[in-house]
Amino acid sequence: MANIVNLDKVSKSYPAGRIFDEVSLGIDDSDRIGIVGLNGAGKTTLLRMLTKVEEPDSGRVTHRRDLRVAALPQTLDLPPAATVRDVVVGTAWLPAGFAAEHEWAGDAGVRTVLNGLGMPHLGLDAAVGPMSGGERRRVALAALLVRPADLLILDEPTNHLDVAGIAWLARHLLQRRGALIVVTHDRWFLDAVCTTTWEVADATVRSYEGGYAAWTLARAERVRVAAETEARRQNLLRKEIAWLRRGPPARTSKPKFRIDAANALIADVPPPRDTVSLQRLAVTRLGKQVYELSGLQLRAGDRELLSDVDWIVGPGDRIAVLGANGAGKTTLLRVLAGGREPDGGRVLRGTTVRPAFLSQELRELPGDLRLLEAVEEVAKRVKLGDRELSAAQLAEVFGFTGARVWTPVADLSGGERRRLQLLRLLATEPNVLLLDEPTNDLDIDTLAALEDLLDTWPGTLIVASHDRYLVERVTDTVYGMYGDGRLVHLPGGVDEYLAAVSGTASGFATETKAEARTAERGADLRASEKDQRAARKELAKLERSIDRLTQKEEALHTQLAEHATDYTRITELDAELRAVQREKAEAEEQWLALAEIAG
Repeated sequence: MANIVNLDKVSKSYPAGRIFDEVSLGIDDSDRIGIVGLNGAGKTTLLRMLTKVEEPDSGRVTHRRDLRVAALPQTLDLPPAATVRDVVVGTAWLPAGFAAEHEWAGDAGVRTVLNGLGMPHLGLDAAVGPMSGGERRRVALAALLVRPADLLILDEPTNHLDVAGIAWLARHLLQRRGALIVVTHDRWFLDAVCTTTWEVADATVRSYEGGYAAWTLARAERVRVAAETEARRQNLLRKEIAWLRRGPPARTSKPKFRIDAANALIADVPPPRDTVSLQRLAVTRLGKQVYELSGLQLRAGDRELLSDVDWIVGPGDRIAVLGANGAGKTTLLRVLAGGREPDGGRVLRGTTVRPAFLSQELRELPGDLRLLEAVEEVAKRVKLGDRELSAAQLAEVFGFTGARVWTPVADLSGGERRRLQLLRLLATEPNVLLLDEPTNDLDIDTLAALEDLLDTWPGTLIVASHDRYLVERVTDTVYGMYGDGRLVHLPGGVDEYLAAVSGTASGFATETKAEARTAERGADLRASEKDQRAARKELAKLERSIDRLTQKEEALHTQLAEHATDYTRITELDAELRAVQREKAEAEEQWLALAEIAG
């Protein structure tokens, strides 16, 4: 591996605050890096500095001599009179330092890329001007993919791609030579493509080995280590606490320091979604009928989207609708929401149905109010499942904390406006949620909070989304729309949909990144049945060992509190506690490794 880009003690500030503080990073010629972080943390700024479009306030960014960098920005400025051919293989839109190279960018190759990105209908002589924003973005992405580059930088490349297009892009990037840096909120894509994850937060960049799953585990470990550090600090305060307990009655109300935060991170994980319980709640709120579609027909111009479709949606159903752009998913949701009449057939709605439709647009937000006022305009208190929240508490669930709740709606970013849009919908206390691409513009932490909320929401949920991770996390049933008049139940979920649209077995769609790398080496990591049985037996042993160590750890904490004034005894107990915690951490790591084998 050879180093191609270096950031040396780079700092960057804006009037709103410091974005980076003396950040040093390096990129090798075969790196595949995913960048994650909250909206506004500085991900796009980092990309702009890496490409030298924007200079740091201090420090320096260096490129290897003759480095070819191709970058897809968030905003594009394509000449409206240019054709697809002009953009993709011509000179109408080029990364800096590139020239048109007609000799290798043949029409067949361009057509393969355009088809993979979900635009088989586009002719090479089609004008760019009349195209939608999503189509123009895909044309620009195609222009980068047909050109060889030493470093390919993509800012939200999965926006405007359907599930099949995202799977194709992941496969294409894995086969491509050169370094890759991608900013995306698509967690499945991060896991499929990236071997390193950079987290942008707190004016710095932390590097983790692996994709989204590895980054999530590493974050959890970081929290655990921080909790242990805090626990050690708390131990030093125990003498003072003991003295306060012996003091006057006025000083008897004391805070309970939480020194077991690291254990709670693992032990307090809620159980999997109880579908039966949620459906029972949904029946109570909704009644037995939600939607009954009979002979439904939907058209878009002369094109038939659905023809003679019968469909029953019941209380507590959690349904995902998959389909290519233009297949009719949004139209179907609008019909269910009552915003559009069908072109034939009938739609029966239950008398207790209170639908809420999340559109892809943001026009319904009041620009003249502040954020909290915009929520309270809908409701001051909200009941979600078994929880009752104030408007401010609901805002906090969606990442609006502190003074941010008083920000004017007009000043919010696109991602923040999307969060507010979701928040206002939930504040109306609907019992049917119709979500059209709900993950657009949301950062990964907000997505996790949204999924956690939807996971225990007891109403009927119908989601049209290209986010595979969200689909598999919060829905139980998948239907496919293929633009040929059918609405097809897919028991095999996303994999069955991808197999249907590709005409092959799911192949790459079901490969993890680790499996893809293993396939390249010609090895097979799938454990045999014998290995799985052995792993399950060892898992049972480890679980008993972890339980025993947890009990011992709790007992040592109790003894530490009891001997708070005996410095010698505290030193002995602390050493014993450290040994137990190390043994427990090793057992947990072994458990995680064996769980992969046991399946």
